[in-house]
Amino acid sequence: MNWNFRVLRGLARLTFAQQLILLALVPATAATLTAIAVLTRQHLGNLTELMRANAQTVALQVATAAQAPLGRMDRRALQRTAQTGTYQPHVQQVQIWTEDGEIVANSETVDRARAEGLQVLAPIVADDGRPTGKVMVEISLDAVQSARRSVWLNVALVLAISLVGVGLAGWWAARRISEPIRALGKAVDRLGAGEDASVSVEGSSEVRHLQHGFNQAARALAESRRLLQSRISAATAELARKNAQLEVASQAKTRLLAAASHDLRQPLHALTLFSDGLANGETDPVRLQRIGHIRECVESLDRLFSELLNLSQLDAGVLQPQWTDFPLDRLFDEISRNFRSVAEQQGLRLVARKTDLWVRCDYVMLSRILNNLVSNSLRHTIEGGVLIGARRRGKGVRIDVLDTGVGIAPQHQTRVFEEFYQVEPTGKQAARGARGMGLGLATVQRLAELLNTRVELSSRLHKGTCVRVLVRSAPAALPAPAAAPLPADIEDDVSLEKLRILVIDDERTILEGLSVVLSNWGAEVLAAQTRAEALALADIWEQPPDVVVSDLLLQGGDNGLDVLAALERHPRGIGPGTARLLVTGETKPDRLREVASAGIAVLYKPVSPRVLRQAIQAQRAAALRLIEA
Repeated sequence: MNWNFRVLRGLARLTFAQQLILLALVPATAATLTAIAVLTRQHLGNLTELMRANAQTVALQVATAAQAPLGRMDRRALQRTAQTGTYQPHVQQVQIWTEDGEIVANSETVDRARAEGLQVLAPIVADDGRPTGKVMVEISLDAVQSARRSVWLNVALVLAISLVGVGLAGWWAARRISEPIRALGKAVDRLGAGEDASVSVEGSSEVRHLQHGFNQAARALAESRRLLQSRISAATAELARKNAQLEVASQAKTRLLAAASHDLRQPLHALTLFSDGLANGETDPVRLQRIGHIRECVESLDRLFSELLNLSQLDAGVLQPQWTDFPLDRLFDEISRNFRSVAEQQGLRLVARKTDLWVRCDYVMLSRILNNLVSNSLRHTIEGGVLIGARRRGKGVRIDVLDTGVGIAPQHQTRVFEEFYQVEPTGKQAARGARGMGLGLATVQRLAELLNTRVELSSRLHKGTCVRVLVRSAPAALPAPAAAPLPADIEDDVSLEKLRILVIDDERTILEGLSVVLSNWGAEVLAAQTRAEALALADIWEQPPDVVVSDLLLQGGDNGLDVLAALERHPRGIGPGTARLLVTGETKPDRLREVASAGIAVLYKPVSPRVLRQAIQAQRAAALRLIEA
């Protein structure tokens, strides 16, 4: 069975022409061999019978001649009679036997070699019909052997001539049949390559019919290909045009958001500063309540602008992960401090479960993700609260943010991570004004992509929502040693009392607001709107300021980075001991990349007085440490 399979596989590897030639040769060879075998057998049989008849004739002649001598038992005469029989062609031996089997005469040939022989017996009969003896004649079959050799030579010659003839005929037929098929195969290859695939119509009627049908199919397919290519080209051009329109629209959106954000941040920043100035020293409850309302509105606007800023920073590509190992509990404590008062004002509970897990992640990015999730949960929770917890999952850590809020309907769950997509608030949620810009979860998703992780959401309408963030785990490290306390004089300097602060901003209202806030903190304020005013102050001051707070974009296309560089080059300008802080409302991607590469601390407008004070203290402390080092 295996042998048959191997033969079939071998035949399958032959070309079509080879298979046709083989198909012609095999039956022809079998038929020729069969015919030759039958004819040869008949011929040799006839020749053998002829030799037998010849031997029988010689035996009868010897029997007739030996009748009388045998009756007289004349042995000499019988011997001569036997010798006479050996003179006949091909006779090798003649014996004369009595009736009882005695050999009375024996004659053999001596002039030629003995070969295979055929023995024939003939009776010797007396005149009265009584048998008196027998004659045995052995005739040589060398003529049969010679004839057999001659026949096989002729067979080989005839077979060779037949096979050559059949092979040539088969080759001609195979070529006549396979050549059009081979041409069709090459045409199919050209057709697959998109080239002209027509073939000439020739050969037998069946082949011509096949070639004609192929040419028609090739022309139809070529026409379809041209039509399809035309449609693809048109669709590609249309897609390119729409992509260009989308790109223009996206760029316009980015420019619009950046411009609107910058232009709106300026007065909002001034409003933040003046609202703090209004509250300073105020004791009237009514006025304090109104100032509180103003602050709530400012904080709401600040939250909306922060969402826009986060999106702009992601579009600009200025955010890159800084991988560190840190305990999650530290981040949970920070989130709890930031949002506990917000939760209490809404009558909600905020629970951050203690954990001893460590993670390897970017602290700022993970903090922004969890801050957005907690803020979003508090905004959409009417009663109950928000829970933050973490548990180990395999080689990672899963952080859960759960709330008892209004939940998200199934049809919205796949879209809440899209930019500007919002679910319309209802009931108490709508009455409370819990509405953002639809950027919080979009920012979470994009920050998670930067961290090579994923965010999972599950929610039930009116039951609550759970958002899971998967991060890499890290081995717990030994507690870091406590930071050495600053010297007493440095601690005094970190406070803003009598601190010399140069404020640079081209907006007069912001400049006045900063002056009011910083003066209320006991600082000595120097104000400048342009580079020229700042350098003019440098010409007359007795010593450089302790801190420089500058806006990024100034009048006439100037910017705060260039002004700081000019003050560093001024003979009486700022040095390493002067802390530097940029405050900007710019959100354009190129500007954000410029700020990120400057290596100077940046605050984005609107900046609350508390954040501004913390930033000034941190930068002043860092400058003092640099001097001490």
